[in-house]
Amino acid sequence: MRRRAVVGAGAVLALAAVAVSSTEETATADEAAGAGPMPDFLGRGLWQVFTRLDRRTRLDVHDVSGQDRRVLWPARWQVCTQYPAAGTGLDRRTTVMIGVVRKGETCPPRVRTARR
Repeated sequence: MRRRAVVGAGAVLALAAVAVSSTEETATADEAAGAGPMPDFLGRGLWQVFTRLDRRTRLDVHDVSGQDRRVLWPARWQVCTQYPAAGTGLDRRTTVMIGVVRKGETCPPRVRTARR
């Protein structure tokens, strides 16, 4: 009986050590994946935003035409605004905000002159 308790405690400690080391590896991978400069997406297709940013990046995409349309199919939209600006460093806490219009439409003047 005493031996079972010792073996059980050893197994619990081993599992805890594995959990801690995998958490540290995940955190390191998250930091490395989120690091790097923000690409310049202005005038490009929305699909490039999804393919060039890390999948774990928080992303807020919205229609800036004033029509408040839902952005459902990325291939049909082009980028008018982005935050943060191109070249700015990204980390896990940064939320990337992308303003789009349908392809073939021009970006509204109020959006073009606003802070990008």
